[in-house]
Amino acid sequence: MTDNFNKFFDHTLLKSSTTEAQLKKVCEEAVKYGFCSVAVNTGMVKKCAEFLKGSGVLTDAAVGFPLGITTIETKVFEAEEAIKNGAGEIDYVVNVGKVKEGNFDYIKNEMEKMVALCRKYQVTSKVIFENCYLTDEEKIGLCKIAKEVRPDFIKTSTGFGSSSATVEDVKLMKKYAGDDVKVKAAGGIRDLETCLAMIDAGAERIGCSNSTAIADEYKNAKRSR
Repeated sequence: MTDNFNKFFDHTLLKSSTTEAQLKKVCEEAVKYGFCSVAVNTGMVKKCAEFLKGSGVLTDAAVGFPLGITTIETKVFEAEEAIKNGAGEIDYVVNVGKVKEGNFDYIKNEMEKMVALCRKYQVTSKVIFENCYLTDEEKIGLCKIAKEVRPDFIKTSTGFGSSSATVEDVKLMKKYAGDDVKVKAAGGIRDLETCLAMIDAGAERIGCSNSTAIADEYKNAKRSR
């Protein structure tokens, strides 16, 4: 982790008020720090990919974001368009209402279609649970589907829900999804202590808009040892 700490981060810019100038700045930060990706809404994917071209930093598209209540067909179309526009990773939000109804057949079908699309284009798939609205039983149900379908990652939160990532949720997701599915923690991670707690709990990716400050804090902490 010491040499590759910055690669944990998906540097996020997901506000509806985002301008092209703000996007350029965030992309420049991601390149400077060597983050894994820049996460943006799909309408900004093409420009984001242009800014990141040749840098090794991926463009991460947020699909069905942040509510997850669009149809499966809409999510598949949105994801495919984003991939064609340069996205190397897809984070999509599950239909939380269907989870609350106990309609896990719908959720599995949705996940299978989204993961198959990502595999077709050889891009990373991430499934956002939005845990703040779910019971532990519902989270475990989603994890069991993910263990079978095998997306690359399952993710705690959008950061737009009523609460954000927790260490307990990361541990639960890691326990029930199995070794073939990684966990991404996102939402409310604003300092190094919280970030390291998520990583210690099993998170292998961190979604964060405060990535540069955390990376600097980590670097300074190393120097002071």
